[in-house]
Amino acid sequence: MTEKSVSEAIAYRRSVRVYDPEQHIETEVVKECIRQATLAPTSSNLQLWEFYHVTSAAAKKEMVSACLSQTASRTAQQFVVAVARKDKWKERAKANLDFLEEQFSGQEKRDTKREKMAMNYYTKIIPTLYTDFLGIMGPIKRLLATLQGISKPMYRQVLSSDLDIVAQKSTALAAQNFMISMAANGYDTCPMEGFDSKRVKAILGLPSSAMINMVISCGVRGKGGIYGPQFRIPFNQVYFEK
Repeated sequence: MTEKSVSEAIAYRRSVRVYDPEQHIETEVVKECIRQATLAPTSSNLQLWEFYHVTSAAAKKEMVSACLSQTASRTAQQFVVAVARKDKWKERAKANLDFLEEQFSGQEKRDTKREKMAMNYYTKIIPTLYTDFLGIMGPIKRLLATLQGISKPMYRQVLSSDLDIVAQKSTALAAQNFMISMAANGYDTCPMEGFDSKRVKAILGLPSSAMINMVISCGVRGKGGIYGPQFRIPFNQVYFEK
């Protein structure tokens, strides 16, 4: 199978609702597509995501039920669940710090100013942004951002709910990487909104703090798997140049 170009893969990708039971997908290929997902851009390089690759018959049966038994789940050969993990910000920030320390220590001529800025980002700015206590700190941080924003541009997404969205956006970017990579390999996907998040968490053994970003069914498109021609709002209604 010849791998598609990026443009070809984007054009090929459709949300497939029915998969061909005779066309099997290779677990290692799907795993490699998940690896491609993790190369997506991510806020502050925190990589607040996890991916659960569901391949066993027992787990797939449970996933079908949790996904409301919709056709895209019933006919799927595998599932990939993209999970946003804002709750892991401390360990992900530390991983960045460890990486930076290794990079800087290996330099013959160290840029101390750049090094200090990078280290401060993960030891001071990120903890200030992500630390909260019973929801009290968020409104205080928003008030400070609003006051400082009167005289200069200011980052304003400082509430815990704002940071939930940040983690979800990064995870969604990675999920899109996954689906395009699958399309490049001739495989199909369907990102499903219809699922019971509590049951999905139970199947995967996830804590309540984890956020299910999307459940993606995987396979090879079958007859009637694509419901019709692709419709998009005319480009001139969504593109604006300033």
